[in-house]
Amino acid sequence: MSSPYANLLPTSGAWKQQITDYLQEDVPSFDFGAFVVGNKPETASLYMKQSGLISGVPFAAEVFKQCELSVEWKYHEQQYVSEEELLKHGGKVVVAKVSGPANKILLAERTALNLLARSSGIATQSYRTKQLADKAGYTGLIAGTRKTTPGLRLLEKYSMLVGGVDTHRYDLSSMVMLKDNHITSTGSITKAVKSARSVCGFAVKVEVEVSTEQDAKEAIDAGADVIMLDNFSGAELQVVAQSLKSFYKDKKHSFLLECSGGLTLQNLSTYLCNDIDIYSTSSIHQGTGIIDFSLKIDS
Repeated sequence: MSSPYANLLPTSGAWKQQITDYLQEDVPSFDFGAFVVGNKPETASLYMKQSGLISGVPFAAEVFKQCELSVEWKYHEQQYVSEEELLKHGGKVVVAKVSGPANKILLAERTALNLLARSSGIATQSYRTKQLADKAGYTGLIAGTRKTTPGLRLLEKYSMLVGGVDTHRYDLSSMVMLKDNHITSTGSITKAVKSARSVCGFAVKVEVEVSTEQDAKEAIDAGADVIMLDNFSGAELQVVAQSLKSFYKDKKHSFLLECSGGLTLQNLSTYLCNDIDIYSTSSIHQGTGIIDFSLKIDS
């Protein structure tokens, strides 16, 4: 079963080579388990054992493909499996059937499960955060951050999309973000924005991280596209955001306001304000739990 998000992934490229590398990492020399089971044909059930959003299907499918296995997905990506459904099926549901030589099934098993578990964990946390914001009446964007795991950025950003949130910038080339260290090294917000604009052109947005309303105004006046209000308290954030939107209401300044710093499922509701266009948080992907999957050869 294909996923619409799979169309985002190139038909060939580095991500498929990464899958190859993951499999090679798991078997650097002899596969002793493969010798034990041999290559007789088998069918296995891929179980989901925790409630959550299914994500990472194209990555797991590529593992199975490279191991010369066939897979039939019973559930589709972005489908939410509830606690009630798990209980109805004895605590686990069969999300896919995998068939092929026993040694190849066991070769693919752990890599495919790890990718599904990590991806589904991020997608689920993203989904729950977005649901909480929607329920509170927030109309802007919830976004991830660049605090991704080296080597897993594509998987983790992909999982955010499946979970219904914005990925924010993918890397240093996709948007200019001028943080406190950039400002300190350059000497001023105005100088930093001017320098960035001289090379990034009109097609790349410039974002500036600020910690005061005065700095936010300097960034807006310098031509920044996005202003990140960083590490403000909830009440202070709302006052500053409203003040900035009101101050520039009749002026020819187009900008977005972003909030970042310490946002979690537990405190998000104290920060939410529709004068803020984007809430970015690493809590949807950094240090999140996994969703438990297992693979069992059918008896």
